[in-house]
Amino acid sequence: MGFLDSIIAVFSGGSDPGAAKKKRIRQIVKDLSQNKYGKFYKAKNEELEPACAKFFYDIYKIISPAQVFLQNAAKSDQLRQIVVDSFLDKDLKALQGGLNAQVIQEKAKTTPVKELSAAVKRDLSAFVAAFDSARVSGIDNCYNTIMAFVGFVSFDFFFLIKKFDPNVNERNFSYQPRFQPVRAAELSEELKDFMEYSAAVEMDRDWKTALGVLKLYKEGMDVVNPDHWTKVIRILKDVSRARIFELIIQHTIQDPLWQPIPRFSDERIADMVLDAKKAEIEGILNRIQNDKRSAQIEQLAKGIFGSADIERLANYTNKGNEIFLKKNFDGFTKVAAINYLKAFLLDFFKKEIRELCDLLLIRGQWTTKVLSQPVSDAFHELMGLSEQLVVFDDSLADKGEHGSRLKQALLKVDRDKGQGKYIRIILKTVNNTAQRMINTASSNLIAIGRNFKTLLEDIQKKPPELIMNWRELESASEESLGKRITEDYKRIYYFVQLLQFFTGPVEDE
Repeated sequence: MGFLDSIIAVFSGGSDPGAAKKKRIRQIVKDLSQNKYGKFYKAKNEELEPACAKFFYDIYKIISPAQVFLQNAAKSDQLRQIVVDSFLDKDLKALQGGLNAQVIQEKAKTTPVKELSAAVKRDLSAFVAAFDSARVSGIDNCYNTIMAFVGFVSFDFFFLIKKFDPNVNERNFSYQPRFQPVRAAELSEELKDFMEYSAAVEMDRDWKTALGVLKLYKEGMDVVNPDHWTKVIRILKDVSRARIFELIIQHTIQDPLWQPIPRFSDERIADMVLDAKKAEIEGILNRIQNDKRSAQIEQLAKGIFGSADIERLANYTNKGNEIFLKKNFDGFTKVAAINYLKAFLLDFFKKEIRELCDLLLIRGQWTTKVLSQPVSDAFHELMGLSEQLVVFDDSLADKGEHGSRLKQALLKVDRDKGQGKYIRIILKTVNNTAQRMINTASSNLIAIGRNFKTLLEDIQKKPPELIMNWRELESASEESLGKRITEDYKRIYYFVQLLQFFTGPVEDE
């Protein structure tokens, strides 16, 4: 600022913020008096005039149907999907149609899961790839235009209008209003909201597409008359250019620096919808895979045990799991497999298979000890596993090593959140122990099954190559050895198939 300017500022009050503010307020009053919409406000009385009420009332008559139609639009997933669909061509709509839960479930009846999964993922990748920057931009701009409209019509015009005439009824336009002036201070916050919503209603937006989508959303019904809405936009633009409400608010609140902050919507719904589709497809394929897996497990279990619901342990059970699940812990995660294992060891292995192994290993004259060693090692490890299962289950009893600690921690967890971590650590240890037993059982049963198959071949050889005294062993067996080995091999084979659904890595502890 130069010397001359400083002198002028002193005499004009420029160095006094209060004086400068008063000067600006006087300028606002002058601007209001010269404004083409100056009849909206009487600065002397700080009152909003009936002409202002009529401005809002005329808009309210046009947009009031949309207020009813679009009450929940901002939260509607259906609306987002309709916006996306409106930007899809015929081929993409066909591709999207195939990425439908019902369609995929139907294909799952005749298509192997692996093959179906690969095909669906290919279609999903092609669908996602079609969303280039132009399509994504069009979708997002359309949706944000709709949200600008939704925000604008959600403004409470009725509350504001009723201040000018208490006899006005909501969405009843047969009554002829008699508007009276209202103190602007009473409606300053409402005017601010109106400015923030209306600022987002821009003339250059693609309103034709946006209103067309909303018509689809409301099943063929216009939410607002398109021609009337075009008039509203023009009026809003003109009012905005005139800055009438900006000036009214600045004068009312005595803040010449106040400016509205437009409530623009800037959502990226194209990515949102695509992410949702990816998650949906993943969920569908997982459910199909899990359903197939469950069906196969049930079929195998019924074939082996006569029932899929097997419970041979006392503590590591579904019932024992209930208290953990109620408190949002994973609980015992290997219940089915461990109980199947216990049942197999009790019902088959420790009886028939044990007798057969004793006969083959103790009385059998193997050509070399090395050849019998794999069967012997696998047999003894499985026998030891049977005892480990008893110890494992007992450890989860109320007075057992893990059971007592879990019981005490569960009693404290609601008031001491640190106990939750302690419970998870114990459960992971327990479940890892179960997983190791499942893996051990599977590998050793595979070893025994493989050797049983080799022994079946050896019986037919003349001379045999593995066991020299097949005749002697045959006479010591109540049934044909070939038949017994065959039946036991089948039991082991099907049970290993069942266990394969549950074998897997042990989690890090």
